Amino acid sequence: MNAEEIAAGRARWQARYDAARKRDADFTTLSGMAVDPVYGPPPGADVPGFERIGWPGEYPYTRGLYPTGYRGRTWTIRQFAGFGNARQTNERYKMILGAGGGGLSVAFDMPTLMGRDSDDPQSLGEVGHCGVAIDSAADMDVLFDGIDLAGTTTSMTISGPAVPVFCMYLVAAERQGADLSTLDGTLQTDIFKEYIAQKEWLFEPEPHLRLIGDLMEYCARDIPRYKPLSVSGYHIREAGSTAAQELAYTLADGFGYVELGLSRGLDVNVFAPGLSFFFDAHLDFFEEIAKFRAARRIWARWLRDVYGATDERALWLRFHTQTAGVSLTAQQPVNNVVRTAVEALAAVLGGTNSLHTNALDETLALPTDESAEIALRTQQVLMDETGVTNVADPLGGSWYVEALTDRIEAEAEEIFARIKSMGSDGTITSGILRGIEDGWFTGQIAEAAFAYQQALEKGEKHVVGVTGHTGTLSKPLEILRISHEVEVEQRKLLDERRGARDKAAVDAAVSRMVEVARTKENIVPAMLDAVRVEATLGEICDALRAEWGVYREPARF
Repeated sequence: MNAEEIAAGRARWQARYDAARKRDADFTTLSGMAVDPVYGPPPGADVPGFERIGWPGEYPYTRGLYPTGYRGRTWTIRQFAGFGNARQTNERYKMILGAGGGGLSVAFDMPTLMGRDSDDPQSLGEVGHCGVAIDSAADMDVLFDGIDLAGTTTSMTISGPAVPVFCMYLVAAERQGADLSTLDGTLQTDIFKEYIAQKEWLFEPEPHLRLIGDLMEYCARDIPRYKPLSVSGYHIREAGSTAAQELAYTLADGFGYVELGLSRGLDVNVFAPGLSFFFDAHLDFFEEIAKFRAARRIWARWLRDVYGATDERALWLRFHTQTAGVSLTAQQPVNNVVRTAVEALAAVLGGTNSLHTNALDETLALPTDESAEIALRTQQVLMDETGVTNVADPLGGSWYVEALTDRIEAEAEEIFARIKSMGSDGTITSGILRGIEDGWFTGQIAEAAFAYQQALEKGEKHVVGVTGHTGTLSKPLEILRISHEVEVEQRKLLDERRGARDKAAVDAAVSRMVEVARTKENIVPAMLDAVRVEATLGEICDALRAEWGVYREPARF
């Protein structure tokens, strides 16, 4: 790009920056030195390839979605939390919000994630242990008691039974008197990554995609600010993938959901802004920053050039980040505070829109109040004390970071071509489904995880406190333990609620929902009706299991 084109780009950026709202904050260094909101090539310089870097708030968005960077608004502090029953988790949420958290992110227990009630035989011993137990809309009422859902952005990390859980959230908001059309938040819903990495599915892929399509239609029409689908790379990375694999598989899944929306006749400019992403922030500091920058650039190009989006917001890749759970160690767990801080800083320098920081004890148990507070304070120190919010994409133009960004992008494009080649009709969706069926994704991730483990065992990679520096003065941590009484009480409460409701109304509403499932009618309104009369999550999912069957992963050797 020549000097005149670069100067014109800077002028465009300046006009957009001047017109944008900025925070009332001190944008100087700790020593009081004034800093510019963005930096670029010196006047008169020719920079070949600068169009791939560009300016913040301008295509291809390598440097961020907004001309102001974090001067306009900082990332949302969204701490992932949930344990025990709804009352206990509600107390944790109020602590997070009271301590400065900007939004909520709900962690569900394993029975809920698998669409089963707390008294299901398969739920035994798991109720409330890895998240909060939610059996019906009444639990959602308690979960958000005293929390204004109309004024709080809420993320829910659940995919298999995402739609009925979303319906319970909507009913809880209704009961608060909220205008549902104004709700703002994110539902994970991403079923592709379950088949690829996390394994929490209910049905075959086609029924799951039907539910996702219905949800996309419903939200685009009735709840335009709510993001019905958070395409997740986090679980892919946690399963052992490389950074490039995480990026490529996640964006490919996103392209699959774009193709799903287009197949429903939806306008890409309307539904694409409702897609968001969820990435892992791992320990290789610069690689992670490059990954996030490449993600924005790839998404913008594909949405514009492949899927025909013309609205700027449809080209924006908005993403939440969580620090890498897989990087935490049970040995010398206090070291995890450092790991989490480094990973969080990488996410911020990569331009994340919201962030969760893991607690130091999460490799041992759910976090205690104290460790959760340390995780929250980690973000607040980064936000308020380090100056990282003063300049948009401060590493833009770094030879190393730009080379890594290009390298990861190129690797991702090679993977997209491989996925398309596996399909029968040239679509990404067809290739994803074939890759799931053949075990290609899981095989690739397993090979990457094995290669890393080999490097650890050969001493080529290092983990402090595990492969070296193992001497320590630290003492065992006091960890959070979930009492068996949580399960006993939840089962008792569920039984009481079943006895108090109108059973005939429940049966009729669930039957009506199944009838709709047999048609092309949108299932969300019928599911909402079932939730309103206190049909449980297990009853709804079991009815659909009976109709659609369940998915069994083929055995592979």
